[in-house]
Amino acid sequence: MEHRFEDQNYRLTHFQKEVAIVCPKCQKKAITNVNYENKKAKLTCSYCGYHEIKNTLMMHLGHTAHFEAPACDYFDVELWYYASFKNDIFFAYNEAHLLYLEQYIGAKLREHKDRSHFTLLEKLPKLYHEAKNREPLLKLIDKLKKK
Repeated sequence: MEHRFEDQNYRLTHFQKEVAIVCPKCQKKAITNVNYENKKAKLTCSYCGYHEIKNTLMMHLGHTAHFEAPACDYFDVELWYYASFKNDIFFAYNEAHLLYLEQYIGAKLREHKDRSHFTLLEKLPKLYHEAKNREPLLKLIDKLKKK
């Protein structure tokens, strides 16, 4: 694990087009993808072959529209990379998101540069930033990677 981390200024939306979820049929890892231009979201399980396609029309706060939501939000499914941690929830949308969090949490030196907006890392709960949580969070991430 590297001891230096440079914030890439990613927002959570950077990781939301492909989301790992629990397959509603076989309970193994499946993938949801969304294409906002085509207004379609799909769920595919490579284990059992389950496949579902939906349009991106959703109701949110009383409004119905084609929202650019995380791919998993178009289906009633659980996230694959999801676990309780202390009084909070730890989650990642996909493996790239999980690895990004792992690099940040594992780094002793965290560099932020030229922010033009609030990044994903800046919006994380305080517990992600605290040195006392580094080892327990890294163990949790390792467990999720092996799931």
